[in-house]
Amino acid sequence: MAYTLKAHMPGLVARVVVEPGQNVEKDQELAVINCMKTEMRCLSGEAGRVDKILVAEWDEVDIGSDMIILEN
Repeated sequence: MAYTLKAHMPGLVARVVVEPGQNVEKDQELAVINCMKTEMRCLSGEAGRVDKILVAEWDEVDIGSDMIILEN
């Protein structure tokens, strides 16, 4: 079953800190969103392997935008 990291706030993607094929743990930082000069960490809700990265640095995201897909 796949897990999709969704943006929890609107803003710009400041960093993507994982790459496809990388194994991640639950609560590991996957990306950072910049909103009004504040950086907010985006953490994985599950452990898994990074399957797809749907955003790049400086992409604009809205609340609920799909960002990264993990395969369990």
